[in-house]
Amino acid sequence: MQNFVTDTVLKRDVFSETHKGHLTDDPETSVIRRIVSAAPWWSKPLAWTLARREIRALKAVRGLPGTPQLLATDKDGLFRTWSEGTPLHLARPSHAAFYRDAALLLRNMRRAGITHNDLAKPQNWLMTPDGNAAVIDFQLASLHRRRGSLFHTMAYEDFRHLLKQKRAFAPHLLTPTGKRLLARRSLPSRIWMATGKRVYNLVTRGIFNWSDGEGTGDRIDNEGATIRDSLSALPGVTDVALATYPFPRKGTGIYAFVEAGVELDPQRVERHGTSADLVQQVDRLPRDEEGNVRTDLLQLIAMNRMQELEERTASDPFLRKLTSEISAGRLNMTDRRIASQEPNSDASQN
Repeated sequence: MQNFVTDTVLKRDVFSETHKGHLTDDPETSVIRRIVSAAPWWSKPLAWTLARREIRALKAVRGLPGTPQLLATDKDGLFRTWSEGTPLHLARPSHAAFYRDAALLLRNMRRAGITHNDLAKPQNWLMTPDGNAAVIDFQLASLHRRRGSLFHTMAYEDFRHLLKQKRAFAPHLLTPTGKRLLARRSLPSRIWMATGKRVYNLVTRGIFNWSDGEGTGDRIDNEGATIRDSLSALPGVTDVALATYPFPRKGTGIYAFVEAGVELDPQRVERHGTSADLVQQVDRLPRDEEGNVRTDLLQLIAMNRMQELEERTASDPFLRKLTSEISAGRLNMTDRRIASQEPNSDASQN
């Protein structure tokens, strides 16, 4: 696939670069390009191990709805389809239909002999525009030729991690059986949490600075509290909401929406002293009927996904007007100048 054109860089880490783009003969269809050859020399062996796991898993789930589809591989990495959707920690699905579809997806993956092994992270779950479930990031997935005890244990853990997401975002849907399963962690999982998980976190987060998710990262997890506290301390600020967006120089940027009842001093906002890459003042943040901030809508604004924003707010005139006002002042220009900041490398054209 020599005709790949990079539109934006979703993520850079020591295992690969993840580019979102399109093929020259089909500019309307988004394609993901994972460039493993961009990894530093010292991490390349592990980077290729993860890439080969992902390739094997994607071949096994070919044609399965809710999973990325492998398009091609080459000496630099792989091409696959773009998975449209909102990460779970932003979408926060609370309806039973989503979790039924997610359980069906796991059953279909199990029939294909695949366990994902990384579904405890809400970043690896997506809610698609039609409300269904999807999963991404198969670098730790396993293809099981034999359906032995290890396979059943790992499949059980995948399902238990789905129940963890339900407990986090829709606790009212948990059944007594689901609560019992949540409390019944498998023996390998208990050993992993007590030993290997600590080493894994030290290596991936401390040494490799590996962020989770595709284009979402874990910067909000690591830096969000400090950013919120600093911006909330500005006079007149009533609330702060954070979103992520693809940022060419960092891979993932943090976009802060600051709700304030008075006009903030531009100089004070400019000198906010946090690690947020963009700070936009708004008169009011969009909220649901219970008063929770609609971070899913703010995420679309931060990423300049205006068509999806219009679709999400079409049935609510108030939300549509409010989000239109916020999006009119949006600050993310990276998608408009990506071509000048991210010249196509030889790797991204292969």
